[in-house]
Amino acid sequence: MLCGEGALPIRYGCLDESRFGLKTIPRRRITLSGTKPLGPVQWRFEAFYLYGAVEPMTGESFFLEFTHSDSTCFEVYLEQLAQHYPHQLHVIQLDQGSLHTAKTLQLPDHVVLLFQPPHSPQLNPIERLWQHLKDHLSWQIFDRLDDLREVLSERLKALTSAVIASLTGYDFILSAL
Repeated sequence: MLCGEGALPIRYGCLDESRFGLKTIPRRRITLSGTKPLGPVQWRFEAFYLYGAVEPMTGESFFLEFTHSDSTCFEVYLEQLAQHYPHQLHVIQLDQGSLHTAKTLQLPDHVVLLFQPPHSPQLNPIERLWQHLKDHLSWQIFDRLDDLREVLSERLKALTSAVIASLTGYDFILSAL
């Protein structure tokens, strides 16, 4: 999509970050009525953050891992995203988290942030992608963060653009684009 003569092509993406760690992710299990599901549980709290942006229309994505989640990491992520796609204007939908709205935040020249209403994570399509990834990690126990990183990396590589687009392509966004 171009806007005006000589303008950069516009890319619309949805961005968020999610924590992945050694603590077990419990999910529903099929059991007899009234029976509580049993599963292995680990309470170790070691984690890392995965920052990601997806394009609902094409399914293209860009992910980076960080040790924590703050405005400095967010700024580095935006710089890396802008360097990865240098000749496009990025319009990015995201929530109004404090790391996204920090006063010290320096945006790359060709990045525009589009904030969704507060307390409305259901409007951000990347939340469905995080859910999809965590569903595949549920009830698994990892001894080390590196083991989790390896499995998560394999899951991300297995995600095709078509799968990402099907998870994140909300009708109201696609029709607006």
